[in-house]
Amino acid sequence: MKTHKNKVVTITTVGFALFAMFFGAGNLILPPLIGLSTGRNWVEALVGFFISAIIAPFLGILVVTKSGTSFTDLGKKVHPKLIDILAVLIILCIGPLVAIPRTGATTFEVGVRPSFPELSNVVFAIIFFAIVLVLSISRTTIVNIIGKFLTPVLLLSLFALIILGVLYPAKPIGEEIAGFYSPSAFSVGFTEGYQTLDVLASVIFAGIIISAVVSDGYSSVRERVKITISAGMISTLALLIIYGGLIYLGATSDYLEATGVSPSEISRTNLLLHISTSILGKVGTFVMAIAIAFACLTTAIALTSATGSIFEKMSKDKIPYKLGVTLCTVVSAFISINSVDSIINYAINILLFIYPIVFTLILYILLFGRIVESKKPFIASIVVTALISLISVLKNLNLNWNLDFLFRIKEQLPLNSYHLEWLLPSLITFVIFTTFSRRK
Repeated sequence: MKTHKNKVVTITTVGFALFAMFFGAGNLILPPLIGLSTGRNWVEALVGFFISAIIAPFLGILVVTKSGTSFTDLGKKVHPKLIDILAVLIILCIGPLVAIPRTGATTFEVGVRPSFPELSNVVFAIIFFAIVLVLSISRTTIVNIIGKFLTPVLLLSLFALIILGVLYPAKPIGEEIAGFYSPSAFSVGFTEGYQTLDVLASVIFAGIIISAVVSDGYSSVRERVKITISAGMISTLALLIIYGGLIYLGATSDYLEATGVSPSEISRTNLLLHISTSILGKVGTFVMAIAIAFACLTTAIALTSATGSIFEKMSKDKIPYKLGVTLCTVVSAFISINSVDSIINYAINILLFIYPIVFTLILYILLFGRIVESKKPFIASIVVTALISLISVLKNLNLNWNLDFLFRIKEQLPLNSYHLEWLLPSLITFVIFTTFSRRK
C-alpha cells in the first residue's frame, strides 16, 4: 500500500504549482491594460476576468479530476472522436502555436530587451527554450520544480510591485477610455480572459496535477477531488490578489499622459514596463525581469510537458514524450521571434472559436454529467456553441462577406454584450435533446 505524503504539503505544493502553471505571459501583460482601459470601472472588469480567467479554469481541472485522469477521459460523456479533435485544437493553441511562443516573446520584450538591447531575439529564443527543454524533459519532477522553487520567487517579486503601487499610485484612478474595447467593463475583462488561454490549459494541466496527487499516495477519486479543491482555493486566492493588483495598477497608471500615445498605439509590454519603472524606478526593470522570467518559464515548462504527454497518449506511443517535447520547443522557439502583440492579434480569432466550446463542455459535464447519461445533449450543445462562435470569428475577421443577417441575429441573442451569446442557445439545445433522449 502506497504511503500518503503529508496532506498539507501536497495541497500547498499543488496549489502553488497550479498558480504558476496558469500565471504566464498573458496573465501578466493583460491585466494592466484592462485597468487602463476601464478606469473607475476596474472592479467590474476584474469580475469578468475572474470568471473567465480563474473560475472557469479551476472548473476545468475539477471536471477532469472527477471524470478520470486526463482530458480524453471526457470522451466517456461526450464522444471519443470529438474529444480527440478538441484535444488537438487545444494543445496546438496552448502549445507551440500561441501560448508557449508568447512566453518566450514576452520574456524577451519585458525582461531582457530593456537591459540588454543588443541581444538578438533569435539568440534569446534558443537560450530560453533550451532551458524549457531541459526542465520539462523529465515529467515526474515538474510539479515539484514549479511548486517548491520557482513560484515563491515569482510571488515575492509581484507582491512587492503591487503593494508599493497601491500605497503610492502614479495618479488617481482615471476615466474609462471611451470606445477602446466596448461599453461594458465586465465584457472587457471577460473577453481579455480568453487571451490567458487558461480554460484550454486547465483540461490539459489536469493530467499533470492528477499524476502529482496520485504519486503522493492519494489515488481514489474522492481523495483526488478533495486535494484538487483545496489546492484550487490556494491558486484562486493568489491569482485574484495578483490580478486585482495588476488591474488596479493599470487603472492608476499615467502611461497615456507620460507617453502621449493614442489608445490604439498602446503596447501591453511597454505599459507593464512603464508601471514597474514608475513604482520602483530603475529597480523596477530588474524586478519585472525576474517576475516575467519566472512567470513565463513556469508556464512554458508546464505547457511543453502537457504537449508531450497528450501527443504521446493520442499517438499510442508513436510520438514518445521526449520527442514531442523536443519538437514542441523547436516550433515554439521559431514562432516566438514574432512580437507579443502580433501573436495576440492572430490568436484572438482562434480563441473566439475554441474557448466557448471548451467552456460549454466543462460547464455541462460539471452540472449534468451525473444525471444525463445520453451523449447527444452534450454533443448538440457543443455544436450550437461552435456555430455561434464561428459567426463571432467571421464578424471579427471583417472579410466583407454578405453575412449581415447572421451578425444581426447574433447581436440579438441574450448576453451578447457580455460575449456569452452562446450560453442560452446551447442550454436550450441541451434541455431539448435531454428531453427527447429520455422519452426514447
